[in-house]
Amino acid sequence: MTAFHVMSGAGEVYQRPAVRKISTADVFDALRLGVDDFREKPSHYVFLCLMYPVAGIVLFAWSSGHNMLPLLFPLMSGFALIGPIAAIGLYEMSRRRQLGLDTSWQHALEVRHSPAMPAVIAAGAMLVALFIAWLLTAQYIYVRHFGETVPASFSTFFSDVLGTNAGWSMMFWGNLTGFVFAVIVLATTVVTFPMLLDRDCGAVAAVSTSIRATIANPVPVALWGFIIAALLTVGMIPLFAGLALVMPILGHATWHLYRKLVEPQRQ
Repeated sequence: MTAFHVMSGAGEVYQRPAVRKISTADVFDALRLGVDDFREKPSHYVFLCLMYPVAGIVLFAWSSGHNMLPLLFPLMSGFALIGPIAAIGLYEMSRRRQLGLDTSWQHALEVRHSPAMPAVIAAGAMLVALFIAWLLTAQYIYVRHFGETVPASFSTFFSDVLGTNAGWSMMFWGNLTGFVFAVIVLATTVVTFPMLLDRDCGAVAAVSTSIRATIANPVPVALWGFIIAALLTVGMIPLFAGLALVMPILGHATWHLYRKLVEPQRQ
């Protein structure tokens, strides 16, 4: 029964939430609302998201010091794959602000008491599995082009990647494969985690609703994916420090995009 609840939810087992058709203007409006949420109490949100630049620097040092340079870029880009998990607290803050409730940062931790938390964990496990699959695939692509040889240094690695035909081929296939993984994650999670916080519907219902919302709105969702990729890239440039601003804004905006894409529950 527990597994059934996690996958199907409690009160909406046979109800498929209706998805709306939105425009690109709605996507930019969701981003604007995300900025408004961030401006409400920015110091709290930066504090909550300092894990991103710290984690990025740790990954950089780890990959450089343990002959893991070939996985440096896959690890960095993998933030986009698992980002929806870490932004759950931000969805909760936006939800509370929209309802006129107290938005003290402590409430971001209260999501652990949500009845939908088992379903959130199940959906999160799916993302972690995709992240691991991406790293294994990236490693396979590197080995296919350069073999098992480990680059001697950071400069040697980049020289091999940018100065050889094998390096350009690896970048092509790596970026193409990464794009496929990103599309899968975007389609399956664009509304999944906000929806699970908003209603105890189960992981399957949330993921399927996300897919239906993507199919119904291919251009707006693609635009949202482009915005995410662009802002994450900008946020990573200054030693990942920009992620402390980018991630909370994207997290809040995701909540508002969900509210635009999915019809509210019937009371």
